[in-house]
Amino acid sequence: MLVLSRLILRSAHTCPSPVYERAMVERETDLLRKIEINVAEAEKRTGKNTVNIQETYTVYLIETRYVICGGTPAAPDSLWRRYSEFELLRTYLLVTYPYIIIPPLPEKRAEFMWHKLSADNLDPDFVERRRVGLENFLLRVASHPILSTDKIFFRFLTEGWREAVLETGFQDKADSRLKSLSAMFRVKNPDTRFTALKQYSDELNTVVSHLLRVRARVADRLYGVYKVHGNYGRVFSEWSAIEKEMGDGLQSAGHHMDTYAASIDDILEEEEHYADQLKEYLFYTDAVRSICRKHELIQYELEMAAQDLAHKKQQKEELVTGTVRIFSLKGMTSKLFGQESQEQRESRLAALGQSIQEGEEMVKEKNKECQEFMQAAWEDIERFKEQKDKDLREALISYAIMQISMCKKGIQVWSNAKECFNKM
Repeated sequence: MLVLSRLILRSAHTCPSPVYERAMVERETDLLRKIEINVAEAEKRTGKNTVNIQETYTVYLIETRYVICGGTPAAPDSLWRRYSEFELLRTYLLVTYPYIIIPPLPEKRAEFMWHKLSADNLDPDFVERRRVGLENFLLRVASHPILSTDKIFFRFLTEGWREAVLETGFQDKADSRLKSLSAMFRVKNPDTRFTALKQYSDELNTVVSHLLRVRARVADRLYGVYKVHGNYGRVFSEWSAIEKEMGDGLQSAGHHMDTYAASIDDILEEEEHYADQLKEYLFYTDAVRSICRKHELIQYELEMAAQDLAHKKQQKEELVTGTVRIFSLKGMTSKLFGQESQEQRESRLAALGQSIQEGEEMVKEKNKECQEFMQAAWEDIERFKEQKDKDLREALISYAIMQISMCKKGIQVWSNAKECFNKM
């Protein structure tokens, strides 16, 4: 279930029953049955970067605690990680599990803000929201039935990991963006399911972006409306100074207005956590598109292998029959310098036969890779859809409940002011 206020995400285990509720995690895995995962705090540090330039950055304390059923809770193990290390972990997961929708990281710099918020990525409120988002990322990965079993992920949580992740060679396996773009524009027979999924992802990205912009505009105006109520408080206080019988009532009413005006800061701070829920799914859309791009690349490689095989078979047929269907340099050379010998012809036929056999194996291999990718990817897509529907439904309901509560508090303030006026 999505947590829609400033909650520190924690595990709650019940032994021996595995049933427990966990913030923003939809299911339990073996990993979560063994350890609790928390990003406990953030700390600002200053040091020199790789080019020997002084910089200020933030590190995050990851705590893991082994679960002991029926015994004294184990002391937590802890280590510090920078945001860039979380980025490296996610890149590794993207390359290693191209058929899985990898959970997104929280934003590196604040976006879709209302104007009173600081855009500084070292701002304490922003760092706190990012801390919650990074913990949510770890819990999302730990709750995934496949990602949670990854050894590099476990090392990221518990010990030195950078050398281990670089030794996997994942950076060499990463598909270049140019290659992916080429596949996108040149695939002849794209899978309709992935095409529809990509279109849906683009549309969801647009809708959520618009929703976040609307919320930011509403927050700006709401902030102004609440703060203007502080003028009521000031005026009532000034008025009370010149009144005898009505003075106490006006002073009390002014106090209620001041309290109302000050409450907007906490309200909008809470709203930012709702916005972060939406931003997570805004960033999820790119993870979905990543799967679609990978499928396009695999499909493109399959089509290229099949096209190459067809060309080689045509060459063999022309060599056997002696007919040339299309213009070729070899055909022109034969006309100019005479036909090749029987020995040369048989050698070419043997080479083409071997090449065709290899091509058939390549097509078979690529076709198998494509089918396995589609099956694995679609299983994860269905899992993601279920998670998305549940999370967004609960987020929107909770946001509506918060708005109702806010309106009720406004009614209560004016009801209290009315009572003050009645007593004058």
